[in-house]
Amino acid sequence: MSAVRRLVVEADGGSRGNPGPAGYGAVVIDAATGETLAEAAEYIGVATNNVAEYRGLIAGLTAAKALFPDAGDALGVHVRMDSKLVVEQMSGRWKIKHPDMKPLAARAAAILPPSSVTYEWIPRAQNKHADRLANEAMDAGRDGRQWEPSASTAELDAPARTPLPDRGPPGDAAAGAAKARAALAAARGAADTGTLFEVNTGASEEPEPTDVTAAPQVGWAAAPDLGAPATFVLLRHGETLLTPEKRFSGSGGTDPELSAVGRDQAARAAVHFAALGTVQEIVSSPLRRCRETAAAVADRLGLDVRIEDGLRETDFGAWEGLTFGEVRERYGDDLTTWLADPETAPTGGGESFAEVAERVAAARDRLTARYAGRTVLAVTHVTPIKTLVRLALEAPAKAMFRMELSAASISTVAYYGDGNASVRLLNDTSHLRQRE
Repeated sequence: MSAVRRLVVEADGGSRGNPGPAGYGAVVIDAATGETLAEAAEYIGVATNNVAEYRGLIAGLTAAKALFPDAGDALGVHVRMDSKLVVEQMSGRWKIKHPDMKPLAARAAAILPPSSVTYEWIPRAQNKHADRLANEAMDAGRDGRQWEPSASTAELDAPARTPLPDRGPPGDAAAGAAKARAALAAARGAADTGTLFEVNTGASEEPEPTDVTAAPQVGWAAAPDLGAPATFVLLRHGETLLTPEKRFSGSGGTDPELSAVGRDQAARAAVHFAALGTVQEIVSSPLRRCRETAAAVADRLGLDVRIEDGLRETDFGAWEGLTFGEVRERYGDDLTTWLADPETAPTGGGESFAEVAERVAAARDRLTARYAGRTVLAVTHVTPIKTLVRLALEAPAKAMFRMELSAASISTVAYYGDGNASVRLLNDTSHLRQRE
């Protein structure tokens, strides 16, 4: 019996808009030496992220088979992707609901014998080669052309690789071997009867584990592999004329535009996010100052902006447009009660912090479900950002008064599939001090 030739396929895909202009990238690596054997990338027009990711997988598996067309069962391929959804679906642990995914998953499963392919989720930072290929393909499509291998710099940006240890036949790694073999056997059996892929005509593709999930763990006890989180990069809007005077400016006032300073801040934020290259989606409060800030970033990144009403600022009622001192002078008793009780609304029928928290939490849940595994720029206001941070920390409402949030500042919270959250940044303004 001939020795098994072991390959690694790293694949990725993305779209700028979801759906939007989309592309994929895939690389085939010799598992023994870490050498790159083949690259593939393509701009595929308008598609969703999930479609692009599946197309990347198909391209990677096809390239692997083309390298050794006569290997048969003597070819072992280990797929590494930062798409938790694709990895879990192709491993047979999550059902496939969306009809657009069924034929793509079937194509991927038919390229090589199921027993020859294993799947592993990896963080995006470990998938830089394929990610860069996908972005090169999308850049080419933006310019009206297709990706050319001769122009690629993807491998230069990839992290250094070390050869993978020989762990025996696919699926026989020491950790979780029995579970992997059982899942693989179940997938093979289901494929034989034509029932591997379950179709549901729902409009969205959401993971559905086949096993019962344990209660969320927290702190040091958290499981080491939580999957790719939905990462919210929270950008406060740039300054308006009311900002330097520290006037209450909520959703019940005049809806001011950005000032000249605010427009400059938005432009600097756009340069910052373009340099990082991590933002995949943009959502914004419906208020003008946020939409203008979001538009500056979106124009720079070539992304669309989705409006999320739940991210609007608090309605401050009769306090709109007033300074804190003016409110203290005119509505002193109401202000004192408001500062002490999150259930109290501002004078004149505004929103209490408790009401805002309920609204913001609902928006958070919608967005984390929609953008699982994605990095989302959320352009919003002081109260929603502080609320998201407070809820992530499970801190009391009064903690909001202990946070400082400057105009156009950046904060970051990551949300994992098991319910845990991680606050990663608060009130960063370093990008405002950098020169373009």
